[in-house]
Amino acid sequence: MPTGDTAATSRMLKLAAIGTAGGIFSGLLGVGGGSVIVPLLIVWLGYGAREATGTSMMAIVVIAAVAVTLQAFYGNVDPPNAALVGIPAIGGAIAGTALQQRIPERSIALLFAGLLVVIAAKLIIS
Repeated sequence: MPTGDTAATSRMLKLAAIGTAGGIFSGLLGVGGGSVIVPLLIVWLGYGAREATGTSMMAIVVIAAVAVTLQAFYGNVDPPNAALVGIPAIGGAIAGTALQQRIPERSIALLFAGLLVVIAAKLIIS
């Protein structure tokens, strides 16, 4: 049985590995939070769907700030279109967060899993 220090170190290393994977996928494919960080927090560290989502969202703020800065240096950022997507997304985030608080956590997990399956199928077929 791990001691308290060993367990804490193991947890920190797992969180760092999850963050690294999220950052790599974010920089490479533009994904990382929902598709990488959330599932790993749930499966690897036993987070609940709500806690994993909230933790991932905070991590995304940091990841996105760095990734968009680097992408801008390569000329890959279109600010007007980014604003056109991002500004309405704020309303969606508010609505989604409010809705998430009203539905059972198991339903959230099933909806998320279903979304990932649909996306995977679409990517395979395309």
